[in-house]
Amino acid sequence: MSDLNQKSGHLARTVMPPPAPSRTQAYPSARPSARAFARTPQVLEAAAGFGQWAHAEGWLSLSPQAAEFFDAQGQLEGPLDDALTQVVMDDLVRLRPRFKAHAGQLWQQDLRVISRTQGLRWLRMTALPADPDQPDLQQGIVQDVTELKHAQMRERLGFELTEFLVGSHSLGSAILNVIQGVCNSLGWDWGAYWALETDPAGQPQLACHQFWHPSEHDMSAFSQASQQLRLRPGEGLVGRVWQSGQATWVEDMATDPGFVRRASARASHLRSGYIFPVTFQSGDGSDHRPGVLEFYSSLARQPDAQLPLLSGTIGALLAQTAQKLEQQATVLHLSQVDGLTGLANRRHFYEVLGATCRQAEALGQHFGLMFIDLDRFKPINDAFGHDAGNTVLREFAQRLQALAPAGATAGRLGGDEFALLLPGVDLQAFAETAERVRQAARRPMLHEGVELSLSASVGISLFPENGRTPPELLRSADAAMYRIKQNGRDGSDFFSQTSPHALAEQQNILMQRLQMAQDLHLALQRQELFLHHQPIFDQASGRLHGTEALVRWRRPDGQLVPPDVFIPLAEEAHLIVQIGQWVAAQACTDLATLEAAGLKGLRVHVNMASPEFHRDALPEELLALTRRHGLAPAQLSLELTETLVMEQPAQVTAVMGRLRAAGFEISLDDFGQGHSALSLLKQLPLNTLKVDRCFVRGLGEDVSDEAIVRTILDLGRHLGLRVIVEGVETAAQLQRVRACGGQFVQGYLLARPMPLGDLLQRFAPPS
Repeated sequence: MSDLNQKSGHLARTVMPPPAPSRTQAYPSARPSARAFARTPQVLEAAAGFGQWAHAEGWLSLSPQAAEFFDAQGQLEGPLDDALTQVVMDDLVRLRPRFKAHAGQLWQQDLRVISRTQGLRWLRMTALPADPDQPDLQQGIVQDVTELKHAQMRERLGFELTEFLVGSHSLGSAILNVIQGVCNSLGWDWGAYWALETDPAGQPQLACHQFWHPSEHDMSAFSQASQQLRLRPGEGLVGRVWQSGQATWVEDMATDPGFVRRASARASHLRSGYIFPVTFQSGDGSDHRPGVLEFYSSLARQPDAQLPLLSGTIGALLAQTAQKLEQQATVLHLSQVDGLTGLANRRHFYEVLGATCRQAEALGQHFGLMFIDLDRFKPINDAFGHDAGNTVLREFAQRLQALAPAGATAGRLGGDEFALLLPGVDLQAFAETAERVRQAARRPMLHEGVELSLSASVGISLFPENGRTPPELLRSADAAMYRIKQNGRDGSDFFSQTSPHALAEQQNILMQRLQMAQDLHLALQRQELFLHHQPIFDQASGRLHGTEALVRWRRPDGQLVPPDVFIPLAEEAHLIVQIGQWVAAQACTDLATLEAAGLKGLRVHVNMASPEFHRDALPEELLALTRRHGLAPAQLSLELTETLVMEQPAQVTAVMGRLRAAGFEISLDDFGQGHSALSLLKQLPLNTLKVDRCFVRGLGEDVSDEAIVRTILDLGRHLGLRVIVEGVETAAQLQRVRACGGQFVQGYLLARPMPLGDLLQRFAPPS
């Protein structure tokens, strides 16, 4: 602020005008009189905002117009100081030397005058050239420049406030700059900002967020009372100003019944104030009203206050700044947060991880990184649609955030991959957190009334043992997680610390995984895939009922890759549909060979992945395939998991209906493992149920398992479905299956999966 404005604010609150002289006061006669104005053009008197003055030997004479400017009526004459009693003292001190100068000297000075009726006014006194006939007489004009000064002040204050606001990186610092600037510039003793917020019950309230006062004033009582107070919209003067959007004066804080801080105002010697809304109307016509500003003084400020003329500008600037900072905060939030889950996104999580690495390196600290991959997420996403997948991701993210220990950072790295940054060095605590993560993943998640089930594989790396940079730590945690995947999923483990070449080993695992994915692309072209058939027997006749076609992969070096390794890899590499088409074609070729060898009427069960089953072209493709090999569609049984079919049948029923209409059989695999609804089971176009092997395992030992198997067999008979009991591995299990009424059986006890040649050799009739 300029020196002039700073002094203006200070004197406006510290200098009270002395009593005005009587308009009939007598003055010595040998001084300038009305005759002194004779040579000044009379048009000045007629012009609005102008008056005349004359001075000689310390005696000042003011024309009626000029006297009115100085809060007097009629012509005013007298000693200089007596005639200008309403002028602010600092300005009068600077004015005196002007009148002592030579009469012919030209000068101009702005004065502040405190009028009892008009408040603070700005006047401009200008000296005119000396009259040759009266060389000792100074003459000049007086002009009211109050509006000009106010306009300049608004512009200057607006510019300075804009600088404050533009330079602020938070709304709090911007507001504090505004409050301090207004107090210093306009002479207020205490200022504050009340912001609209919500209470714990979600209701709106106004709270004092920032306040400022000069350090030389003791305002602790009023400041403390303001900070402790909460006002509803419409409550108290602050609440009413916010609600109405209209500014208001407080004439006497100590006695105003609408002012709720009367006692603390008296204790802090505050008397009057001005309260106005911080509001801004945006281009679309909507009001943005984040809060209220209030300023108080120890004086009766209303007559001499300039704040009302500036409050609109201040409120709009501050509201616009609040809106800008809120938008910037929103943009920053969106740039750091995953939009679906609300966790840190990949980029921001990497930034946090990098900063944590640097801090830990500098301070010698330790921490852990948890890499989390959801098991069986892709089948849910493919089978039930992205809405179901998004439900799973959001729900798991909420559970992960809830169980994260204090100081941890949770993030979503992409897809179904999550990460958790864990402070400290407590390995037992890390392991317990990993277990809670797995439990959170295993709890069913509800989507459109259907429970979706999955699990999680968790790998943990440690700083600095498993890496000192984000890429090293992530690779280590990913390698630990991948080992869990290879060992059956749904587990957790730390990255191996026993090998001195742990990072190299981990890199080797990842490279092998990438190489395997590339090799799988070539496996179809090189005819490296082949089928094994596991027989299914009819216990009533003792004959072979059919087989289940199981895909196998032998690499060029003769290595057999387990299906539970390359099938998930095929899903990740989007090769599962191509592999499924190959399996169906090869199964039909093998079935035709069995038919030609005399094994008539067999059925071949083919496992279907969810992406295959959702293709509209599937029924026509399979029909063309069976016709080409001379097979009846009923000889091809398409196996789908219970998770795929039962949890959201609406998305697959249409394709199932078309397949059944074309004559294909549909088998529900692993029945009883998921969360089936029996009311939906009867509506599905099924031919066969396959009892999950987890219930068969306990037959002969667990009466509960036997009861479940018996119930499923009875259910199948009542619904007209064929029931196959798979996983029979012991004679005791087979005996209990027969006792329960099971007719169709599959398992290692009776026959392991075998190549087509072995199947023909064992079961084909003699030629």
